[in-house]
Amino acid sequence: MTHAWHDVIPGERLPSEFTAVIEIPTGSSVKYELDKATGLIKLDRVLYSAVHYPANYGFIPQTLAEDDDPLDVLVLCQEAVIPLTLVQARAIGLMTMVDSGKRDHKILAVAINDPEFNGFHEASELPPHRLALLRRFFQDYKTLEGKAVEVDEFQPAKTAHPIIEDALERYSSHRRRGFGGKASH
Repeated sequence: MTHAWHDVIPGERLPSEFTAVIEIPTGSSVKYELDKATGLIKLDRVLYSAVHYPANYGFIPQTLAEDDDPLDVLVLCQEAVIPLTLVQARAIGLMTMVDSGKRDHKILAVAINDPEFNGFHEASELPPHRLALLRRFFQDYKTLEGKAVEVDEFQPAKTAHPIIEDALERYSSHRRRGFGGKASH
């Protein structure tokens, strides 16, 4: 069986373009996430707040972010994409938040194969309201769990590139040593 985190090739045009593995479709109020042991998608929780994901949400395979999870990506697309779908995406920005004391980067991307979004190259090209919705979701979605998060403004695409490169290198380094002291997949 293929493991979505370890076996999917992240792309040939990194860091600007990559393969994203979708965990959560846009419009969902269910927080699915990768089960690191199996590579399957598991139910983490139903969101406590009356909000829904404003974009398809997933990760870039073979990356390890500063929060010890695969690097998060929000993929703008005109349709909801089912979990474990591979989407060719292009980074157009970066949003950083602090969650439980750790920096948690979110790469903002567009689906390359979606004609409604593939013309965007920078987050600043999006309607300001779209950016406000994306940022507001992350400010609010944990409120009723009693958890506070800090969410920065969106940064340009070029700021996402070193974050992606660092996460790819961190993953490679951990994979060589084994994740959590165990042999990696």
